[in-house]
Formats: sequence, C-alpha cells, structure tokens
Amino acid sequence: MASGSRERWVPWEPQGLEALAMDQKGYRRESFQSSTSDEDMLEIAGASLDFSMAEDDPPLDREMGGFSSYNGGGMNGTSTVMDFLEEPLPGVGTYEDFNTIDWVREKSRDRDRHREITSRSKESTWALIHSVSDAFSGWLLMLLIGLLAGSLAGLIDISAHWMTDLKEGVCLAGFWFNHEHCCWKSNTTFTDRDKCPEWKSWSQLILGHGEGAFAYILNYFMYVVWALLFSLLAVLLVKGFAPYACGSGIPEIKTILSGFIIRGYLGKWTLIIKTITLVLAVSSGLSLGKEGPLVHVACCCGNILCHLFTKYRKNEAKRREVLSAAAAAGVSVAFGAPIGGVLFSLEEVSYYFPLKTLWRSFFAALVAAFTLRSINPFGNSRLVLFYVEFHMPWHLLELVPFILLGIFGGLWGAFFIRSNIAWCRRRKTTKLGKYPVLEVFVVTAITAVLAFPNEYTRMSTSELISELFNDCGILDSSKLCEYVNDFNSTKGDDLPDRAAGPGVYTAMWQLALALIMKVFITIFTFGMKVPSGLFIPSMAVGAIAGRLLGVAMEQLAYYHHDWAIFSGWCSQGADCITPGLYAMVGAAACLGGVTRMTVSLVVIMFELTGGLEYIVPLMAAAMTSKWVADAIGREGIYDAHIRLNGYPFLEAKEEFSHKTLAMDVMRPRRNDPPLTVITQDSMTVEDVESIINETTYSGYPVVVSRESQRLVGFVLRRDLIISIENARKKQDGIVSTSVIYFTDHSPPLPPSSPSMLKLRSILDLSPFTVTDQTPMEIVVDIFRKLGLRQCLVTHNGKLLGIITKKDVLKHIAQLANQDPDSILFN
Repeated sequence: MASGSRERWVPWEPQGLEALAMDQKGYRRESFQSSTSDEDMLEIAGASLDFSMAEDDPPLDREMGGFSSYNGGGMNGTSTVMDFLEEPLPGVGTYEDFNTIDWVREKSRDRDRHREITSRSKESTWALIHSVSDAFSGWLLMLLIGLLAGSLAGLIDISAHWMTDLKEGVCLAGFWFNHEHCCWKSNTTFTDRDKCPEWKSWSQLILGHGEGAFAYILNYFMYVVWALLFSLLAVLLVKGFAPYACGSGIPEIKTILSGFIIRGYLGKWTLIIKTITLVLAVSSGLSLGKEGPLVHVACCCGNILCHLFTKYRKNEAKRREVLSAAAAAGVSVAFGAPIGGVLFSLEEVSYYFPLKTLWRSFFAALVAAFTLRSINPFGNSRLVLFYVEFHMPWHLLELVPFILLGIFGGLWGAFFIRSNIAWCRRRKTTKLGKYPVLEVFVVTAITAVLAFPNEYTRMSTSELISELFNDCGILDSSKLCEYVNDFNSTKGDDLPDRAAGPGVYTAMWQLALALIMKVFITIFTFGMKVPSGLFIPSMAVGAIAGRLLGVAMEQLAYYHHDWAIFSGWCSQGADCITPGLYAMVGAAACLGGVTRMTVSLVVIMFELTGGLEYIVPLMAAAMTSKWVADAIGREGIYDAHIRLNGYPFLEAKEEFSHKTLAMDVMRPRRNDPPLTVITQDSMTVEDVESIINETTYSGYPVVVSRESQRLVGFVLRRDLIISIENARKKQDGIVSTSVIYFTDHSPPLPPSSPSMLKLRSILDLSPFTVTDQTPMEIVVDIFRKLGLRQCLVTHNGKLLGIITKKDVLKHIAQLANQDPDSILFN
C-alpha cells in the first residue's frame, strides 16, 4: 500500500478549536486504553469513513480502526494453551477516535450476545429474569431519553423567553418573570395588556419615563448591550469548554449515525455547554433558532444514557439505533411534532433505521412531547410558541400563489446554501477562522443595531413567526390587523375581507425590510462558533414572504371580487383569503428549499398548525421548492456542510452510474509499493512491530506466504498492538524473535526457539472480498448497505489489493470533477 492513512483527523471548521479540545482531553494517536469515560467512549460515533487520513492512500489505517473478528476465528476463536487471548483483552475490538465502525462485526457481536442470553434463559429463573430485563432495557432507555430531552427543552424554552425579554425591560413583581407572565395578574384592559405597570422598560427604570428621544436611545443602547453580552458569553463558553457545541450539530450527527466516531461530540460537557449557550445565543437576537441544536442536545442525552446499559455501551451499532430515536425526540420537542420527529429521523439523519428503531423512536418522541407538555413552557398548553389554528377552506385557484411561494422557497434555499457555504469556506481558509469571538461580536452588533428600530426584527423570531401565522380576529391589536372596519355583522370569529388600513401598510414595508435583513444576516450567522439552528430563520423568511403575498391577494380579492378568477368563489363581504395560511405555506417552502425535506416537513407543519385541510397546499409548496432547489444544486444545507468539512459520509440516496471496476480504485496502484501484508506463521514479533512502526494503516491482510499471496484473513493494527504489548507483559518467553502465528496449530520450529505467540483470536477470518473485475457500482452498494470499512480485492484467489471507504469516496469525488483531497478532514 502506498502511503498509509495519516494520523489524526484535524477536525474541521473550527480551525484550532477542536484541536484545542483534543489537546485538553489528551487525545494521542496511539493511546489504546479502552475508553470508558463519557468523553471517551461515549462520545460518539459516527460516520462513514475514515477520512481522517491526510493522504489518499488507502490503508485502512484508520479507517479500519480496530475491529476484531466476527466469525469463526473471531473473538470466540479456538484457543490453545499458547493463546494468551482466551479472554478478550480490554481495548481489543474497540475503535480509535475519528475511525469508522464495522457495522457487520457490531451486528454479529450483538446477535452472538442475544443467542447466548436466550440459551441461558432456559437454565435458571435468574437467567430468565436477566433475559427479560435485557429485552426491556431498550424501552426503558427510550423512556429516560424522552424524559430528559423534554425536560431540557422546557428549560431552554423558559430561559430563552425570559432572557429575550430581559433585553427590553424587567418585571418588578419578580425579575424571573418574562413580559407575558409579568402581566398575567395585572388589571389592565385587553388592548393594553402589554403595558402593565409591573413591567418596566429600561428607560422607565433608569429615567422614570418611557417617552422621548433620550428614552428611545437608552432602550436602544441597553438592547444592544444585552445582545452583545449574551452572544459573547456563549462564544467564550463554547471556545473554552466545548468546541463541539457550536453550529446546529445535524451534519455531524448524520456522519456519526453513518458509523463515524467523534469522541466528545455527544459527551457530557458538550451537552452542558450546548444547553447553556443555546439559551444565550437565541436570547441575543441573532438570526438563528434552537430547533436544530435541540436534536444535538437530545442525541447527547441518548449517548450519555446509553452508558447505563451494557448492551448499548459496548456496541457502537446498537448505540446508533438509540441516537436515531433520540434525534426523533429532539425534533418532537423542538416543534411539538412527535410524528414529524420520527419521519425527520428516518428521512433526514438516519443511516440505518430498522423497524424496531421506528417503534422506539415513536415512543421516545411521544414521551418527550408529553414531558414538554407537562412543563407547559409557554403557559398556553401548546408545545411551541407559534401554534395556530385556521378553519377557513382554501380554493383550488389559490394553488397558484402557493406554488409561487414554493418557487420562492426553492430559489431562496439554493441561494442561501451557495452563499453560506462560500462564506464558511472563506472562514476556514482565511484568517477569519482564527478570530471566532471577534466574528460573533461583529455579527451580533450589526444584527442588534439593525434589528431594534424595526419591531418585527426586534421581537424574537419565534414570536415573529407566531404573529405572521396568526389570523386576524376581532380583538387583535397588531398592526397587521389594522383593517378598515366597515362591516355590520360578523359570523362568529370569521371577519370578511376588509380594506387595509394605515397600520397594515406600515407593517408591510417594515416586513419587507425585515425580509431583506433576515435573508442576508442569516448567511453570516449560520456556522459561527455558537449553537445555531436554521429551521426558525428559514421559516421566518418564508413566513414574511408568504404574509406579504397573502395580504396582497386579500386586497386584490377585496377590490376586484368581480374579476373572473374571484367571481366564482369570493363574493363581497366574504372571508376568502387567509393571509396567515400563506405565511405558513411560505415557511414550509423556504424550510424545504434549505433542508430538502419533504414528507417530514409537511407532517411537522400540520402538527404545528393542527390544520389537516391544508396538507395539499403544504405538499405543493414543499415539492415545488425541492424541485426548484434541486435544479440549481443537488445538496441540502446539511449535506453541503458535510462535504465542506470533509466528513466521510457515503450518501445512500445517490446512484453510482459510472462504468469503473474494482481494480481501478484499489490500492496499491501500478507504480505504488506492494501491499503491506503479514504472513500467517513465519513472521516474528520484531517483524510485525517494524511493519506497525513504518506504516500508518488501520489494518493488514494476513496471507499464507509472500510467494503464494493466498488470503487467510485480516487483522487490525490496534488489536495487534494491544495483543503484543499484553503478551510481552503477561506471557513468559515472548521476545522480539518469537514467531507470531495465526493458524490453529503452531508451525514446526527447532526446540531452542523462544515461545511462540498465537494471535488467531484477533484475526478476522471472513473479510469481505471482491474480484478485480467487480463493477464499482456493486462495490459502492456493498459499502453503503453493509457499512463496510474496507474490502479486499483478489484475482484467482490471490490477494491483489484493498479498497477502503475513503478510496470509494475519493473515487466518487473524482468522477464528479471534485477535488478528491476534499474528502479528507482539513
């Protein structure tokens, strides 16, 4: 094999932040103690390939990082007196950081464990109880994840609501009340409900009055100061304690769920810091949301709770099933949409999603939503701030503006992805990435200074969406509802279409300015070193555009109800157009354009709004936005960030259509040095150690002899190192000249030879092999569907080379005219 994969993955964006985190945690390339701490093993796992290598060589080096065999010769292989590995050694069969897991081995291990428990359960009552508790442990774990995720979401909602209002004033009845709760017990009239005497703005508190230019300037100043304070505190906590807590976390979770290991990404420090800094970042008024990061928070809960159960603690594949369910619970509490959460996990983040995981995801999402409902963070028995209910039917002709909103959503999504990726790439490749605190300071200052003068940008984004979704009733005092009231009677709460008053026109141009600001400021906000979600800013952009279009349609129908397009269904004095519905459809269109979600998006939106009759408009807008955005660029925002960061993620949805063969991709190539191999019974400890020291591959094929090159199996570098170190310490007579053998019986040697070392138990006797003439489309399918780390290539039964997941990804990148080295982590 040509050069081996290089050591460590220098993680991604943060330019140094992650490196710092790794230094703090003492990560070294060859520390092979088995990890048990949460920061260690716990932490993660994730994704597909090992990209960590800096070169394009194949070797398994890391990619294959430590798996022991899962077959006849595997961990349970036959052992003789000389085989000191009768019991699996600590660390054998585990993985190093930034490695890919071996799905096949992990699933095989779990089946062996399950068979053993089942067979023992017939022997005694205690074994039967153990068997039942093992079967029940998965459901118990889901219950705990739902309870913890729901509790944290409630805490985040309540804290963010209070701290957002703190920028504008304080409650005298108790500083811990937000504006709404402060005024609940007040005796003010309904129209003055926001002006209760208990709530004081900063100018009223400091100057004694709230009117005049000086009071306005003081309120403006305090708003900006609080925003800067919150955002600086957030970025300093992230930088100092948990660099992995920045961003939304969904690209990394997708990568982890595909089998990659990123230790610490789902650890306890990341959970604590992300929960705190998410509140701070949302409260600062930056153009970001908490919904995406809540998925990361829920997955941290799942990962940490896995440590309570041996079944999940010791098996990386089983742990990923739990993380898929945790992601569903995260979306469930983010949007109050349990079914949408399950579909989101299935459609957007999960790599392996068996039926059992579907049921458990459903249960975890249910418990999480129930927990959040019990906490009731908004005091209105709803799980989200912008829950609305519409009752007016829509007309078939309205599909035209709905599809226009879908086109707008697709165009905005494609524009946002290209702009944001270009900015993030600039951040990574220039000095900008070295000053994360300064970047956050500047963006927050610009956002706060621009936001305060416009009431629609000053309020929190969730409140803005709530107002835009709202259908105007008789008691609404919002400027969006200042219509000219010239009606004589109303049917219930449904008001007829009316002429827009001055308040509506003022609101329209303020919303237009808010739209322009949100469109551009979000590009620079997403990807900074604070927790930042994209769902809410995307929905806000779409909701503003939709409300503007809805009001325009409403006024058109009012003034021109005799036009042919309106005459059949919109008579004078009828309530024909619901502007809030247009805002909802626009929000779905823009969110779909950015994330490329379809089914889960529509379900989330109708769970949010309780409006089953609006599924068709939502479906039309979601599909249109996806088609338009896909026509401009195939990747959603999360896939684009995965590619930008060089994560080893093998996309399961894309077809491989090129006519190449395994021999075109395997290593070594024609001019490369020959493949590094180990022979089954003729190499000494010293020979093997020199191979380990001279190469950086994750594993080595074992052959009968160098001459025959007939394949025996595959052994991992990590397992070799641990086994040899352990044998030198614990087995008498093992020296550098001791022969290592992987066969059942020791080879004949002179009587004076030192003790031999039998390592058959760490040999994988059933490595996946393909012939050199196998089409690459089949090889790619094998890697995707079985989750392989590497595959050996043979010709007439003789070993020719090796293909690793990294080689597959580089090959796909080359065929797509991309830089194959972009696959490696930066």
